[in-house]
Amino acid sequence: MSYYLKALLIFTIVSFSSAACMQAQDLDIKEPNLAPDFKLWDLNQNTFTLSSYKGKQAVLLFFWTTWCPFCRSELKLLNQMYPELVNDGLEVSAINVGEHVYKVVNFIRSYQLNYRVLLDTDTKVAHSFEVLGVPTYVLVGKKGNIVFTGHTFPKDTYKDLIQK
Repeated sequence: MSYYLKALLIFTIVSFSSAACMQAQDLDIKEPNLAPDFKLWDLNQNTFTLSSYKGKQAVLLFFWTTWCPFCRSELKLLNQMYPELVNDGLEVSAINVGEHVYKVVNFIRSYQLNYRVLLDTDTKVAHSFEVLGVPTYVLVGKKGNIVFTGHTFPKDTYKDLIQK
C-alpha cells in the first residue's frame, strides 16, 4: 500500500473517531427536552392536559394504532404492568394516532384496558412528539422533560427516569 493511501486511511479513521466522540459529547451536554403541552379527549369525553402533571408526577405516553400488531402486544403488557406503574408514581395514557373514535371504541372493548385511552384524531400530538412509527413510548419525567422515547417499554430503567 502506498504512503498516500495509508495516510488517507489513517486520516479517515481519525476523522470518524473524532466525529463520533464529538457527537457523544454533544449528547451529554444537551439540555433535557421539555415535553410539548397538549390537551386531548379520552374515550369518556374527559380532557387530559399534560402540563397539569408537571411538578407532580411522571407520565407515560404510549402512541398506538388499532392496525399495528406490535401495539396490541404492548397494550396487553401495559395492562399487566399498570398496577405496578401506578404504584411507582406514573400516570399512564395510551394515545391512539389518527383513527376514528368508533374504530377505537370497538377495538378497546375486547381489551378492557385499565388505563386512559386518548384520541389524537388529527395526529397533531404525535407530530409534536416527533413520533416516527407505532408503537412509541414517551416517558415525561416529573419536571416535564422527555426522559425516554422508544418502541419498547424501558422495564429496567423507567424507575430511575421518572424522577427527572
